[in-house]
Amino acid sequence: MVQYVLDKHDRPMKDLRISVIDKCNFRCTYCMPAEIFGDDYRFMPESELLSFDEIIRLVKIFARFGTEKVRITGGEPLMRKDIDQLVARIKQVDGIKDVAITTNAVFLVKQAKKLKAAGLDRVNISLDAIEDEVFKKTNGRGIKTAPVIKGIEAARAADLPIKINMVVKKGMNEDQILPMARYFKETGDTLRFIEFMDVGNHNGWNMSTVVPKKEIVEQINAEMPIEPLEAQYYGEVADRYQYSDGSGEIGVISSVTEAFCSSCTRVRISADGQLFTCLFASEGYDIREMIRNSEEDQAIISRLIKIWTMRDDQYSVDRKNGVPTTKTKIEMSYIGG
Repeated sequence: MVQYVLDKHDRPMKDLRISVIDKCNFRCTYCMPAEIFGDDYRFMPESELLSFDEIIRLVKIFARFGTEKVRITGGEPLMRKDIDQLVARIKQVDGIKDVAITTNAVFLVKQAKKLKAAGLDRVNISLDAIEDEVFKKTNGRGIKTAPVIKGIEAARAADLPIKINMVVKKGMNEDQILPMARYFKETGDTLRFIEFMDVGNHNGWNMSTVVPKKEIVEQINAEMPIEPLEAQYYGEVADRYQYSDGSGEIGVISSVTEAFCSSCTRVRISADGQLFTCLFASEGYDIREMIRNSEEDQAIISRLIKIWTMRDDQYSVDRKNGVPTTKTKIEMSYIGG
């Protein structure tokens, strides 16, 4: 396989995140707010979604740039039929070392064993509260935590490594920081706290909703002492901490208060084949059209090189520096995490 090496001054493209569907069975405050995704919202027809064959072709092309990790996202990716078959095919691509799925876990009860058998390396599970009344507010549909907990237990029973992602929003669920830490310290699953970001166009430019990393770490350390850990690889977004008693670890993603744009190695592709170099982008690059117009791999490779080497996006840095934006941003449900 011919490898393509970017200039030494360019960031590597190590992490490919592919959204496979824009639908979800939750309507969370963070990525699918009710004011946008009402009951009459029109989701993509199947013909607009990248097919599995098209996804595999893209994964093979990205692997030639040194991409090693593929994250399957949504919407809710487990709503895509035969998703375990896609996992198995991605695992067979030369150079891909890690395949994960970001999910709300509800469908893991039925699918965890199949996904493990297909070669899935781990699941990243979204859970913003452990107490029912708070969780019902965050998911927008009155859903209790039980279906998610059952999914987590199914993943654990299938021997799938688990990371729990909690988006912390001031005024909504910051009182869940310690209950979540206590619960997952007992189970041994890695819990990651994520600063609430103004993803999409409904959250505004408002720091008053952000609980900074410093406060999260201080809260946990006061009750359950933690110690910082070294980064495991270049571009790791979570600052990791180990419990001093050796019972596990947590992570904190501080994309608002401590922006990491300069070391970002992530490429995102939407369910309909638009490529984005930033979670906060206003528009993408149409890769699906190139595939469906039967463009040769080399043409797509040349396009990717141009896109990646000319990128200058640093939304989180600009936000921290107080630079306002009037651009319309993509919604989280469209691009995935």
